[in-house]
Amino acid sequence: PQMEAWVVERFGKYHDILEPGLNLLIPVVDDIRYVHSLKEIIIEVPSQSAITMDNVTLHLDGVLYVKITDPYQASYGVEDPEYAVAQLAQTTMRSELGKLSLDMVFKERANLNSYIVDAINHAARPWGVSCLRCEIRDISLPDRVVDDMQRQVSAERKKRAS
Repeated sequence: PQMEAWVVERFGKYHDILEPGLNLLIPVVDDIRYVHSLKEIIIEVPSQSAITMDNVTLHLDGVLYVKITDPYQASYGVEDPEYAVAQLAQTTMRSELGKLSLDMVFKERANLNSYIVDAINHAARPWGVSCLRCEIRDISLPDRVVDDMQRQVSAERKKRAS
């Protein structure tokens, strides 16, 4: 299995991880319990709302790029590694956005991505998963906040013009 790891159980207990090449299994005794792709996996983080430090509600979504580094831990460390990483990304996004003001959210987007990657890698180490990249795809503001920002910008322009 090129770029896959097959976790074999013998009589219901962990026995081996099959690598690419010729592998022999004993019928009835050996069972391929888990199959993990060792390629980079793309996980979509669903849209969610988060509240900034200055109490503005934002809606954001993102994409995670993860890779299984330890098939044994990914099999026995957590029930569903991809789901666990996606949930961890959602909660980390919310907590990191809660530390920033609205003005800083757009300026600190790259740092926000790196904070999320670091937090996921720290928490997902026992799961045998490594987060390679996190990209916040879309950050949208409520309509009233956008209107207020446009009014503020136009007021500043009028003030500079006079």
